[in-house]
Amino acid sequence: MAGGEVVIETFDSQVLKGNPLKDPTRRDVAIYLPPKYDPRKRYPAAYGIVGYTGTGKSLFGVDPLGEDLKTKLDRLIRTGKMGAMIVPMVDCFTRVGGNQYINSTATGQYDDYLRHEIVPHVESKYRVSRRGIWGKSSGGYGSIVQGMLHPDTWSALADHSGDALFEYCYTTDFPKALAAFREHDGPAKWLQWFWRQPNRRLREMEPVLNTIGMAAHYSPNPKSREFGIDFPFDLETGEWRPEVWARWRRWDPVNMVDRYAPRLRRLRLVYIDCGTKDQYNLIWGARVLHKKLGERRIPHVYKEFDDTHSDIDYRYDVSLPLLSKALG
Repeated sequence: MAGGEVVIETFDSQVLKGNPLKDPTRRDVAIYLPPKYDPRKRYPAAYGIVGYTGTGKSLFGVDPLGEDLKTKLDRLIRTGKMGAMIVPMVDCFTRVGGNQYINSTATGQYDDYLRHEIVPHVESKYRVSRRGIWGKSSGGYGSIVQGMLHPDTWSALADHSGDALFEYCYTTDFPKALAAFREHDGPAKWLQWFWRQPNRRLREMEPVLNTIGMAAHYSPNPKSREFGIDFPFDLETGEWRPEVWARWRRWDPVNMVDRYAPRLRRLRLVYIDCGTKDQYNLIWGARVLHKKLGERRIPHVYKEFDDTHSDIDYRYDVSLPLLSKALG
């Protein structure tokens, strides 16, 4: 069987025009079309959203030690493990390192961009029956939050190692970020310095960029002097700011379950997995999420596996066939 095809669609967003970070409005969407794609037929679509510091096209890049997404999708379809499916991969990268796929006055209206622009654009060109959403890390977070907020848009979701139980996955970064902010005279100047560096992948940069990015999504404040962001700690003393942290916690999936349980029950699939050795402590959030979903009798698939947060694209071999079945 011949393989599928990856089509690059370039889209100029109206929603993102004038975004506060001055990020590009013209973006590529990489769309996988299954083998023997027939434009007269309707196919399920699984929209992929990626983790922090990633873009949609990156998963289609050649991986000499593994398997790129196109090769994986071709294999799953060829071997009969998954039905034919359209897989659009979305670009929501921002100057603060990535996206949590929610609207924010500090980054832009990326929830609206995804649902009101990307989905209609893709489906004006390709015939879709039902649609789901999936991703890893921030993409996993975005998938479950999108499912909670918008069951009219998404029929199924897969959350791989998504951010949850914020007390465990974020707060260990705060002292490192605070020290970097003090060294560079604040978060805004640190971010300017970061984008001037020839190597932006140094390990010590990650917790700082992540803290800025999460604050930009969970606690934006247009009146803040720090480019429209409130931080859950005082930038001078490090003193905890409980009123800001409370805003973060409202976006924590383990706390959102209570508010959005009826919407989650409407979905055809809620899939969650996480590695037991996840270095960002996300296994604990996954376990709490699994427990809360069970207590509220929300049908879901939950799996743990013996691995870390990194290089776990092989887990898509489990979730994508389940998404295909749920959307078929």
